[in-house]
Amino acid sequence: MEKETQYALITGASKGLGYELARALARRNKNLLLVALPGEDLAGKSEIIKNDYGISVYCVECDLTREKELNDLVLWVKENYTINMLINNAGMGCTTKFSQTSRQEIDQILLLNIRSVALLTHGLLPLLANQHQSYILNIASLAAFLPMPYKSVYPASKAFVYSFSRGLCAELKDTNVFVSVAHPGGMATNPDVCRRISKADWFTRATILSIEKTAEICVRGLLKKQTLIIPGAMNKMVWLLTRLSPVSLQLRYLRSDFRKEITSTQKSDIIFTKEKS
Repeated sequence: MEKETQYALITGASKGLGYELARALARRNKNLLLVALPGEDLAGKSEIIKNDYGISVYCVECDLTREKELNDLVLWVKENYTINMLINNAGMGCTTKFSQTSRQEIDQILLLNIRSVALLTHGLLPLLANQHQSYILNIASLAAFLPMPYKSVYPASKAFVYSFSRGLCAELKDTNVFVSVAHPGGMATNPDVCRRISKADWFTRATILSIEKTAEICVRGLLKKQTLIIPGAMNKMVWLLTRLSPVSLQLRYLRSDFRKEITSTQKSDIIFTKEKS
């Protein structure tokens, strides 16, 4: 029965943007396969969406940085479901000096933000290609266009997501699989982020969108087959400025901004969370 029903698979779906993307699709009567880390009440949140919108929702808890769990996820989908939408949303990052970032933290960012996106897409692409029309949405970040001191690995990983998505989109142009990449700016996803936003300058605060609005823009853009999605007018302005202004000027501003954040934030307060996006 489930093989006859089409689903959208969303990673990092237990909170933040991932959860709101799930709700945005559910409002469009889209059945869902939700993926998140263990211990985040994914089953309970899946049940809420199911009851609110009257759709089919199934979930699986796994750590996408672990190769076996990623492979098991692909096998679970292949054996049980038909999908025509993949949203690679799970991501992680931190704000700290690179020299003070542990090797494990660096490895986790690379495994989740880069490796899992490429391998999950590769594993599920044959299923997507079998449908009349399929979609892939990769969640990057506005940071993908900005080399950032004190966040150096995170924006670099999101630059990969941008390049990978645009290249794959061109490769699949004459097929039934459409690929889009979204670059959201800052979002008030948790109390710590809200605290940091409140201390930011006016320009940074002006780029902030709610996660609900960001999710709606991303889903609408995907279904309209927009290859590049940048939610919010101010964020589009930032994107334009990154294309027009010298990188040296960008780095000077960002170094000053993030250096203030580093000096005012204790190590224990630094954001380093899986499925942050």
